[in-house]
Amino acid sequence: MKDMSGLEGAFLHLETPATPMHVAALFLLEASAERSGDFAGEIRRQLLPRLALSPPMRARLAPMPLGFANPVWIDGGAPDFSHHLRYVVLSEAAGFSELEACVAGLHATLLDRRYPLWELTIIDGLATGEIALYLKIHHAALDGVSGMALAAALFDETREPAQVPADWSERIGAAENPGIGQRLGAALRQTAFQCVNAAKSLPAGLQLLAGLVKADAKDKSAGMRQNLAFGPKTPLNVPITGERGFSAVSLSLSGVKEIARRQDATLNDIVLTICSGALRRYLQEHGGVPRKSLIATMPVSLRAAGDTDTSIQATLTLVKLATNLADPLRRLHAVRAAAGAAKSLTTHARSVIPTDFPSLGAPWILSVLASLYGRSGLTKVIPPLANLAISNVPGPRRPLFLAGARVRACWPLSIVTHGLGLNITVFSYGDSLDFGLTVARAALPDVHSLARALTIAYGELQQLSQAGPVLPNTAPRPRHRVSKARKRDPESPPTAVSAATGNKASG
Repeated sequence: MKDMSGLEGAFLHLETPATPMHVAALFLLEASAERSGDFAGEIRRQLLPRLALSPPMRARLAPMPLGFANPVWIDGGAPDFSHHLRYVVLSEAAGFSELEACVAGLHATLLDRRYPLWELTIIDGLATGEIALYLKIHHAALDGVSGMALAAALFDETREPAQVPADWSERIGAAENPGIGQRLGAALRQTAFQCVNAAKSLPAGLQLLAGLVKADAKDKSAGMRQNLAFGPKTPLNVPITGERGFSAVSLSLSGVKEIARRQDATLNDIVLTICSGALRRYLQEHGGVPRKSLIATMPVSLRAAGDTDTSIQATLTLVKLATNLADPLRRLHAVRAAAGAAKSLTTHARSVIPTDFPSLGAPWILSVLASLYGRSGLTKVIPPLANLAISNVPGPRRPLFLAGARVRACWPLSIVTHGLGLNITVFSYGDSLDFGLTVARAALPDVHSLARALTIAYGELQQLSQAGPVLPNTAPRPRHRVSKARKRDPESPPTAVSAATGNKASG
């Protein structure tokens, strides 16, 4: 039996039919002319023992009486594979767009809480001969970093499959079945522990906040003030339904690193700038670019190096994407400054950021709030604190294999909510950056248009880095009075290089 943290419980209780709270990954296995027989069946045979022996895949919820506190995790014993494993055959000679549509449909359905909170679907029928795996698991059970550790346990490092103990099924113990008294005792102990920890961290948190506010008053371009502001209203920030869209894009990791090297930026700076350029192009084609910059919420891992525990250890930060700047090079350096300020703030606050908090009564409160928020239409009225979510998760540099087939790509899928209808999550795998674009169709009906814009934005940055010198790495200049004519045009004047690349991209 394992206690659930306050943050894990929040993901559980905020879930509604319109806002499922699971994350997922789409793995694509290479085709092979030498393959024969029932390859999908061989994949299933390889995965069964690995899934059964993995603790997260056996963890089941044991609710509290009347749901007055977070449930506890218990070992559910051997998984019921007739429920967890699915097999889908696409229509004859299906293309990649059919695979994306299939995955979007799978991602829209809630996980059944009577079972461990995961499903794995083997998808066959692609015209290329490739086979896809779609694995989804509830975000209450793990975060992105621990999810990659789970993937490493399910796949092989070579084409030769790893040996599984012949008695693997006997190594799985019986399912736990704690009584009401045990669960109540666990809830009270956990609540007491959470309250004590919250009380201990409160003075340090207040002291840190006061220091940040004081520093912010001295330097208006740094710290919280750099990114803390409401974002503009866009078509992305509306009430949503449960219908999902998905598109996958892969870019060269070495190519992105080269851009980062030439621009004296980090890999994450370039990822954010690519997303910024794509969003700007998409909005130009769908209603216009807002005068204010879009703001992204970005998860930041709080894990120590080597920590692969499945509990969630992350927080959120906000980053301005400089979408109001027309010049891509100046946009890149504005994003770099904003991301640097966000990183500095998170680094300073790292020791006092809570991932656990008292949760007595939280299931009632959060469930009611989630239901009311979705029905109230408040997202139509209040300005968004963030316009979208962007996450960058490091993955394995070496290739993964399953049943002798190489995993060609690994695209993530994540969570969208009311008022936050777009989530861009990135996995680095081998020499590839695999972008997963998860959308609520009510907010972004044409996800493939955004995917195309993402590729164009990457090409634009490549050309800029090859064309000329970089800008100096300086903080953004303070704002000065501008003329009325300048106020009517919030975009920076494009340089000759950006204008040329923009014309080439649009052509």
